[in-house]
Amino acid sequence: MSQHARLILEDGSCYDGTAFAGEGKCFGELVFNTAMSGYQEVLTDPSYSRQIVMMTYPMIGNYGVNLEDVESRGLFLSGFVVREYSNLPSNWRSTQSLSNYLNANNIIGIEGIDTRAVTRHIREKGAQRAMLTTSTASLESLVEEVRLSPSMAGQNCVSEVTCTKPYTWQAPNRTLYKVAVIDCGIKLTILRQLRAHGCDCHVFPADTSAETILAGQFDGVFLSNGPGDPEPVVTTVKTVEGLLGKLPIFGICLGHQMLSLALGGRTYKLKFGHHGINHPVKNLKTGHIEITSQNHGFAVDADSFGSGVDVTHINLYDGTNEGIASKNLNAFSVQYHPEAAPGPHDSAYLFKDFVTLMQDWRLQQGHAAERVVGQVI
Repeated sequence: MSQHARLILEDGSCYDGTAFAGEGKCFGELVFNTAMSGYQEVLTDPSYSRQIVMMTYPMIGNYGVNLEDVESRGLFLSGFVVREYSNLPSNWRSTQSLSNYLNANNIIGIEGIDTRAVTRHIREKGAQRAMLTTSTASLESLVEEVRLSPSMAGQNCVSEVTCTKPYTWQAPNRTLYKVAVIDCGIKLTILRQLRAHGCDCHVFPADTSAETILAGQFDGVFLSNGPGDPEPVVTTVKTVEGLLGKLPIFGICLGHQMLSLALGGRTYKLKFGHHGINHPVKNLKTGHIEITSQNHGFAVDADSFGSGVDVTHINLYDGTNEGIASKNLNAFSVQYHPEAAPGPHDSAYLFKDFVTLMQDWRLQQGHAAERVVGQVI
């Protein structure tokens, strides 16, 4: 029998539902995700650390959970909210139900919430701390608990999701480039894309020094996605500062913010963030519009840069910055996810751009290098 559960926001709003997985309490910033598919990728994305994720698509769980679509070593989100949970998964790859998956990972999932009403509330009032609970305690006492829970702003969430020691990840069939990957909460599909382009990936914890990376004789550096506020991640920013101009750099999502801070830019918290796989972004160089996958609650202030940094992409929903490049320092980054698991794949060209950047840099350094660009497989 389903257990009564509540979604409680810090402003005192309360929404009643039922728990389809887990029990007890969990806390986090409530965000809404507009993707129509890919809930397993959402659940295993480390960028959702300390967040309660609410899906706006009305039915979730209908294709179950499989062994192939995980994006990390575990589940990092705090809780999961849906309008309607489907307890009869139907897909040839499915190995278990979503409820069993959440239960096995001690994640609370609740259904029966008017997700459209909650989404409109967040859009109007802004992102808020929240709680999912099966407790029968008074609303007043639970609201007070929510208000005492930590805010996303000012917290270093990267330290909770980064790897604990360096490792190499599945060498490609033909190695073209040796890449240092700074793990702030990387998704496996990013590593798969780099590998498909001939990159031998050596993954490092987020607090690795620039000296350590420079000693590794790498062809380039990749800055990964990750959760939370970028400004408290000072060690990683210092590392990027030490790498600028010495190796080609490509950053995604939090990696974009790390590069921006290292270049002297500023970041700020968005009212309710960008979470979904349907965000239109304009490439200012080509004029093309890309439909993109996004997951971030902070953004880069495009007006905070000095000379030498070009804005390359903008979000067509709200005009926020989506990409920068520094030609002189051989560095570029985007706020969105070109690896896009699940889709769309409009922006996959950026991995080829990174390979080309490393290729040109090697030629500039006097290294013998074939002009070969890896093909996605």
